[in-house]
Amino acid sequence: MEMNMRQLHCMGEALIDLIAHTKGQSLDQVTTFERVAGGAPANVAAVVASLGGQSSLITKLGNDAFGDYLVSTLKAKGVGVEHIFRTSEANTALAFVSVKEDGDRDFSFYRNPSADLLLNEDEVKREWFNQQDIFHFGSVDLVESPMKYAHRRAIEWMTQAGGIISFDPNVRTSLWNDLDVYKQTIQEFLPFAHILKVSEEELEFITGIPEQKRAIASLFKGNVRIVLYTKGARGATIYTKDHTWEVPTFPIKVADTTGAGDAFMGGFLYQLLVNEATVSTLEPFIGRHGEEVLRFANATGALVASVKGAIDVLPTQTHVNTLLDTHSV
Repeated sequence: MEMNMRQLHCMGEALIDLIAHTKGQSLDQVTTFERVAGGAPANVAAVVASLGGQSSLITKLGNDAFGDYLVSTLKAKGVGVEHIFRTSEANTALAFVSVKEDGDRDFSFYRNPSADLLLNEDEVKREWFNQQDIFHFGSVDLVESPMKYAHRRAIEWMTQAGGIISFDPNVRTSLWNDLDVYKQTIQEFLPFAHILKVSEEELEFITGIPEQKRAIASLFKGNVRIVLYTKGARGATIYTKDHTWEVPTFPIKVADTTGAGDAFMGGFLYQLLVNEATVSTLEPFIGRHGEEVLRFANATGALVASVKGAIDVLPTQTHVNTLLDTHSV
């Protein structure tokens, strides 16, 4: 099948989420945690693989048991692990997560630095990237580190190859000592992306503009063609410079929002892969299929939010299609 030649490359953190067993407790109250594989880029790669697409993760993990667990978990989901490097210089990152009654989360990260931040630019190879591929990244691993420059190198290779670049800042303010530097870093990388995903909680932080319409308009700079604006339980909107498509979310009982935004992103990028969208056909494709693609992405995100954990509980295309059929418009 032609689609198997097209690949999503995700770059950034793969880590262990230690999720509180009991809802509604703050981290200082939690006594037991459940280990699950996590990290936004890893989640997105796993979603695409679970749906039947081809994906790989570019990162570095510690030579430790947690690193072994992440590699075997991703491999079992069908994610390409040939670009996952290992090191003894640092440990695999951990994130302790407490879950509020409404399914939202608080994080405490253990990485100072973690192994993922030690991936260096010379380890990123030009031949990995092709015109028909998609490169996806976030902002968590753009802190001042070798990994930041590895991102720059990957973006450079993908831009030269002519493939689609996707950026989900996935803001985690607790990981940055200086929030002004964080905003500047997001703004620095933003123009390289053709697709940008922003949640309503992140919009003002990223743009510095309180008014939603103006804030979203300000995101269309550099290469940005598509803005995905997610609103949690109130659905999502696709913006191009000239049009919008809005779709409500699916009525599900939220168990844990961990990975739901990543699942939404994975569902969206999977649709681009399977429909062979390219940089030049991206806007015409969304023009014809925006609502349909958004419903698929929303359904993927909703299914992940309905269960605890992320990579361990990903939906297949059959699950997504069943939800779409159940709530057909």
